[in-house]
Amino acid sequence: MTRAADRLGTGAFGSLAPRSPRPARSERGQAKAVTEGLIPAYELRRLDLARVVPAATNPRSDFGSHESQVALGDSLAKRQLTACVAVSREAYLRLWPLHAADLGSAEFVILNGERRYRAALLVGLAQLDFVVRDDLAATRADFVDNLLLENEDREDFNVIERARGIRHLLDECEGNAAEVARRRGRDRSWVGNQIALLTLPDEIQLMLIDGRMAERYARRLARAVKEDGALTAADLLALEARIKGDEKAKREQDRALLGAAKERLSTAGHPPAPKAVLSADNTGQARALPHQGSSAALGGPATAELVAALGATPAEQAATLRRGLDPKAFTALLDALCALV
Repeated sequence: MTRAADRLGTGAFGSLAPRSPRPARSERGQAKAVTEGLIPAYELRRLDLARVVPAATNPRSDFGSHESQVALGDSLAKRQLTACVAVSREAYLRLWPLHAADLGSAEFVILNGERRYRAALLVGLAQLDFVVRDDLAATRADFVDNLLLENEDREDFNVIERARGIRHLLDECEGNAAEVARRRGRDRSWVGNQIALLTLPDEIQLMLIDGRMAERYARRLARAVKEDGALTAADLLALEARIKGDEKAKREQDRALLGAAKERLSTAGHPPAPKAVLSADNTGQARALPHQGSSAALGGPATAELVAALGATPAEQAATLRRGLDPKAFTALLDALCALV
């Protein structure tokens, strides 16, 4: 029978392709096989959970509800499709030697899969599939960076947990924000914005964790705290309300301007119907007089007035049109403008 672990998929740390089961090797035999290139430096291993401990450096603290963890544990009992990732005790203690007492007698430290580990314990499982990747713990910064990599795509990895992880990574990079930005694929301002979230009062941070406040508002509040450290949570919530009120007023103003512009454009683009006159031969057949007047002559607004109604600058005018038109209409407008150039 093929073990579930032999059908392991792709995780954050690479793919372990399905392979034929091989007999267990002694530690000496495995080291020799790695040296000779017969097997990779890491391979799938079935570990007793009593030999494993979570990393104290993991920024994640929310592992889901009790019900969701039980459901995950029941699923793991049937089939584990993705292995957890751990480093050896020795590799971890090379980075954090003072953590030896925290590890107890554990031989491995979890780098990826703490939620699966917790869920397995909850339903009474004794073992899980792991790969041991000491190469992912070359430095403290590497270890913390890989912890963030494991967590960053999780839906339940909240904003504050991420910010704490970034702060920890910054510490391990000796305060080098540029290095943190490089590792995370971001810019330095993003790193600073993440750290700043941790200066907010606990009440505001809890709102971020619960999803009751958008991160973009929290960043604005963090800037306010930087300018005035005496601001309380109540002050910041009042500021958030003012920001939202200003945004709403701006949206309503833009809609009003767009409506006026549309009305004027409609008037300018549809002049009154031309009058009909008798033909020269007086046969009673009517013909239309050609339209030769300007928009001003027709009583419509001047072009400058129409443009001003959309906004003071080209960027504002474009933003007004974009908000007022659906994607199809906006694309059609762009095509028509480009055709006139």
